[in-house]
Amino acid sequence: MVRLSVNVNKVATVRNSRGGSVPSVVEAVDVCVRAGVPGITVHPREDQRHITAQDVVDVHEYLAPHRGRVEYNIEGDPRPELIDRVVELRPEQCTLVPVRPGEITSEAGWIPQRDRDLLSPCIARLKQAGVRVSLFVEPERAAIDWAAELGSDRVELYTEPFAQAYLRGRDDGLRSFERYVAAAEHAHALGLGINAGHDLDLDNLGLFATLPHLDEVSIGHALLSRAIFVGLEVVVREYLELLSA
Repeated sequence: MVRLSVNVNKVATVRNSRGGSVPSVVEAVDVCVRAGVPGITVHPREDQRHITAQDVVDVHEYLAPHRGRVEYNIEGDPRPELIDRVVELRPEQCTLVPVRPGEITSEAGWIPQRDRDLLSPCIARLKQAGVRVSLFVEPERAAIDWAAELGSDRVELYTEPFAQAYLRGRDDGLRSFERYVAAAEHAHALGLGINAGHDLDLDNLGLFATLPHLDEVSIGHALLSRAIFVGLEVVVREYLELLSA
């Protein structure tokens, strides 16, 4: 079964828009865990516009008794303070994601070769600390080859192009999906695990979840947007049911 990791960034976005502590990120994590989710993701950005450094620690402390059943995935760009925090907390997984100035959300995967000197020592340090490393990449052979060369354990395939194609119609979605199938097969042949995320939702996930060798999907915006209307526990169970079908 493909694992679901719920990205709780948007809970922090709502909280920060007003200040204070409501809604609580940890309470959202608790609802997800009680609903049976096997993974939680946070993406603390340098400007702390949603998840803060304290949130990262608070979620870690909440999840500590659930280790072995619920994986903690901390994602972000490999800035020194974030890598230091990940090494200190030792979550199950760290997903390294490129950040472009002024972006609202992630816009692309790593460009092969360009950031080798930045990423290589970070990956080595994380792996030495026992943290599984995933690199956020485009579904392209060159990017996957590069991730394998750097020593990454997994790749996270950037799925916005698939989601946009699916919005245009199922035929376009299927054509885009074939690109991801080829990428997944190549990654698996190189010994890499396969994660995926960005704009996956209840409409397009039924198809994408059939991707060969898919280990995990990370979903935040679509899941939490629907939770406004039906409740967080309900929507988490909807995603878990879809992934178990």
